[in-house]
Amino acid sequence: MTNRASRANCRNTGGHSSEDIVVRITDLRKDFGDYAALDGVSLEIAAGESVAVMGASGSGKSTLLNMVSGLDRPSAGSVVVGGQDLTGLDEKGLALFRRRRIGMIFQFFNLLDDLPALDNIALAGQLSGRKAAAARRRALELMGELGIADRKDIYPAALSGGERQRVATARALMNQPSLLLADEPTGALDSRSGEQVMQLLTDLNELGQTLLIVTHDPKLAARCARRVVEVADGRIADDRTIAQAGTTAAAAR
Repeated sequence: MTNRASRANCRNTGGHSSEDIVVRITDLRKDFGDYAALDGVSLEIAAGESVAVMGASGSGKSTLLNMVSGLDRPSAGSVVVGGQDLTGLDEKGLALFRRRRIGMIFQFFNLLDDLPALDNIALAGQLSGRKAAAARRRALELMGELGIADRKDIYPAALSGGERQRVATARALMNQPSLLLADEPTGALDSRSGEQVMQLLTDLNELGQTLLIVTHDPKLAARCARRVVEVADGRIADDRTIAQAGTTAAAAR
């Protein structure tokens, strides 16, 4: 991979001044009836960080991701991503924010089965206002950097799990997002494909891409994140920096 894949307007973390903060969550609460899925969560993520959010089922980690992505609205508190306060946006504004400012990788890829890989990627650019030719050029560039250029005309059903997740990652990087969100990115993959995706995420972060990963897999967190946030009963139970294990991964490739 080259530095082009990481052109996400990110800077390396340092003193964490206000302009270095990509995600700022303050006193966040999300209620579902009488149940508080999130209860007073505050969290900051600086540019260039790789953060894994972990917790048991029902702990609130997926709800937290939905708040950061603008897929759901908080009951109280604020979510600011890339300087944009999401609580002040209407549904159209949230949709534009997701297309232009963040990238999202899902456990089950969420590719369009009736489009080949190249068009799956390019579509994300076109929806954000790029002309078709420019979107295809950007898509081809990303596919080359992610090692899947030879799969550009292949439909998702004929791709391996690892290839599909690389296509999904290229799609997420199409608009050079300040933040890349990954929801259980290896959960639907076999061990070999999972290793490839973990290395890809590690490489992206080393190039400066800010990552927020939701996972229940300690191996993924240890491999891809420098910081782990544990969520329990809708609150942050632990927030710790960890040594990155990616240095041993390169030798295994």
